[in-house]
Amino acid sequence: MSPADEIPPPDAVCDGGDLDCGSGLLLIIRNAMQDVPPHGVLEVQSRESSVREDLPAWCRLVGHSMLGVNDGDNRYAHFFIRKKSDDADLAKDFNQARDYKWRVRVRWDEGMQAKAFVRNHTIEVGQPASFDTEDPAPSAIEYLLSAVAADLAVGFQWRASKSRIEIAHLEVSLSAKAENILVFLGVEDEGHPGLAKIEGKLFVDTTADEDELQSIWSETVRRSPLVQTLLKGAPVEVEMITT
Repeated sequence: MSPADEIPPPDAVCDGGDLDCGSGLLLIIRNAMQDVPPHGVLEVQSRESSVREDLPAWCRLVGHSMLGVNDGDNRYAHFFIRKKSDDADLAKDFNQARDYKWRVRVRWDEGMQAKAFVRNHTIEVGQPASFDTEDPAPSAIEYLLSAVAADLAVGFQWRASKSRIEIAHLEVSLSAKAENILVFLGVEDEGHPGLAKIEGKLFVDTTADEDELQSIWSETVRRSPLVQTLLKGAPVEVEMITT
């Protein structure tokens, strides 16, 4: 991010208080952005620690630019966002998003443990499928379900905020059963080791209209990268290289 002395004076300021990006802050920012001219700067003041990580991600998603952040008094952090509404800039961002390739590198550690490296994150992964009540790390299947649930939860909240719907609490609960897990364990050869079905529920606390929420939920599922990948069945081609 840019040094403080390189950040231009803001065109507007909004106070997010203790709100995080999932409980009304994005709605406040969207309203404040209406008073900011194209390529203008909005200053967002916040006391919520999670905003430091979530707000830059939201800016990348919608096309704005995070110029920098300064730590102020009274536990406030000051975030400076440049509004990006120029058609040429947006077209460039969309092209970059269209061609983007996600990458992950996983290294076997020891026993039934692996470590995944994703950008600046490290994730401990346990067995492909585990049946114990306690394990050092979640299984790969549990990470898959967690990723799908997070995809839906964040996607729903983001689309709700675009419709100026304030969400108090939101939770997605998923469960799944393998078609024949004994194939994975090597006990049987016939059948399919994959998941037979993923089931779940969305729990949302809001005063918004039920029909509008259902429409947002349908749109979230329709545009979910992970749900649609599972429904389509993307081919998997992994080459083995010995060293």
